[in-house]
This record gives sequence, structure tokens and C-alpha cells, in this order.
Amino acid sequence: MFTGIAEWFSDVKAEFILNFITKDRWKLLLTGLENTLTITLLACLMGIAIGITIAIIRTTWDKTHETMRPGLSKFCFKVLNGICRVYLTVIRGTPVTLQLMIMYFIILKTWRNDLMIAVMAFGINSGAYVAEIFRGGIMSIDNGQFEAGRSLGFNYVQTMIYIVTPQVFKNVLPTLANEFITLLKETSVAGYVTVMDLTYASSRIRGATYSPFMPLVGSAAIYLILVMFFTWLVGKLERRLRNSER
Repeated sequence: MFTGIAEWFSDVKAEFILNFITKDRWKLLLTGLENTLTITLLACLMGIAIGITIAIIRTTWDKTHETMRPGLSKFCFKVLNGICRVYLTVIRGTPVTLQLMIMYFIILKTWRNDLMIAVMAFGINSGAYVAEIFRGGIMSIDNGQFEAGRSLGFNYVQTMIYIVTPQVFKNVLPTLANEFITLLKETSVAGYVTVMDLTYASSRIRGATYSPFMPLVGSAAIYLILVMFFTWLVGKLERRLRNSER
């Protein structure tokens, strides 16, 4: 039995050396990890910017369109709200992989900055979900907060900036953090457009060594460690927010 275990460990060691040590193939995983985190961070920031903008447009229309005076301002808000609804329907109704490939092969086919194309595709995709997160957060704020802003002499925009938005951020921060974790895993399809992310790096190693076990399990372990780490951070953030409300 011990001989069998020793042989198994010897085989695993040989596989590890072949896939990661020989020809410094571990550097491919390191590059893939760096690109994965870069895409995730930049796409998340882009998604937040898009999401906040769309959430403000949609909630403003929902809350004020009945009391708006007919005119150019109301017409513009109606058009913007319609555009936002179409954007949300299309982005949430189609797979992110297809969105990435359409961005790479059709919309930006003459641009060969693969990393930034991936950032834009995932950022636009994330923006649709972040928009609904923020819209739900804004709609959950009691109307008394808006009335309090008006009693202080604020207009609607000032009320949103100084009174509503800080409360919304506090309410949706844990959900946004979970969206970041989801986005981290979704970037694993970036290799479809030859971006050297973590998954694509493991495929490159597998193609060179014809040994699928070690590179695939190794990249899966890295993803798992990252998700566990960020999940721990989210849990810590949620506990801190709960304690601050006491």
C-alpha cells in the first residue's frame, strides 16, 4: 500500500514539474491571474459607473414622470428611460460569452487591444446587473427622505446626491461585492477572444504538455482561493455594516 502511495506522489510531483516548473510555465498562470484581476477590477468600476447612471435615470422617471411638465425635458427623460430598458433587456437576455465575441469580432474588430475589449464587454454586462442593484436600493429609500431634502431647500438632484445616494451605497455595498465575485468567475470565458486570463493560461499549458489534470485543477484551485478570500472580505464588510447600525 505504501509503495502505491509513494508512486502516486511521485507521479503527481512529475506532473507538477512538467506543467509548472519546466520552461517556467508557472509564469503563464501568473500572467493569467494578473489579467483576470485587472479585467475584473476595471470591468467592475465600469459597471458601477454605467449602473449608477442607468439607475438614476430609471428611478427619476419612475418617481417624477407623472408630475413632470410636458416639454423637452420630459421627452428626453422618456427617451433615455426607453434606451435604458432596451439595454437592460438585451444585456441580461443574452449570454456574456456572445456579448464578448460580438464586441471582439464585430463592434471592435479593428481594435486589437484584447484586454480592454474584454474589460468593455464585461463592464457593459456588469452594468446591467449593477443598475438593477442600485435601482432597487434607491426605490427602497423611504419617500420621506426625498421630502426631507425638499424641506431643506434641495432640488431632486441635490437630494439624490446628498441624502439618498449615501444611504443607497450603504445598503447595496454587500450586493455589489458579491457582483464583483460573480464577475471574477465570469471572466473565465475571456479566452474565447485569446485574452490570456487564468483559464486560457491553463489551456495553453495543457496544449503544451498534453496533461489536462494539473493545469485545470491548478487554475480551479486559484479561482477557489480568490473566491474564498473575497467572500471572507464580503462577510467582514457585512458584519461591520451591521455593527454600525446598532
